[in-house]
Amino acid sequence: MRMIDIEPLTRAAFADFGDVVDAEGAEWIDINQGFAQRVNDLALVDVAEEGGSVNISLFTARARPQPIAITMMEQHPLGTQLFFPLQNAPWLVLVCTDPADRQSYRAFRAAGRQGVNYAKGVWHHPLLVLADHERFIVVDRAGPGCNLQEMWLDAGQVLHLVPRS
Repeated sequence: MRMIDIEPLTRAAFADFGDVVDAEGAEWIDINQGFAQRVNDLALVDVAEEGGSVNISLFTARARPQPIAITMMEQHPLGTQLFFPLQNAPWLVLVCTDPADRQSYRAFRAAGRQGVNYAKGVWHHPLLVLADHERFIVVDRAGPGCNLQEMWLDAGQVLHLVPRS
């Protein structure tokens, strides 16, 4: 069984795949007469190709049986896809440069208040949570054109993730 090591999610480690959505180290701006603060430019949302528009969704996810069998990867060639958790619980992010190349896979453990914004065309696994009923705001592309490509792995290519506390 081929296992994938899981590393902490950092901006530097994830840079080739998109943005880490995290306010840590960002400049906060006072707004609303000082009763709120805001942080700008946490991610580049790029969805306009071929007439696309921004789609904001709410996802609720369930944990997969462990060890987590990785049998497919997906990509969105026409737009970015952003996931941001609504609870303070860790979750997993799995990306690769080539689904057929077992050495190109990287797995990250996101802290409960870290999101990711996959760049256009980045191969990634669908949402991987560690507990049931975890909710995420998702910002991605709506509109014409084919913005989902899936690659299913042959039985001999299946990889596994074993989340450890």
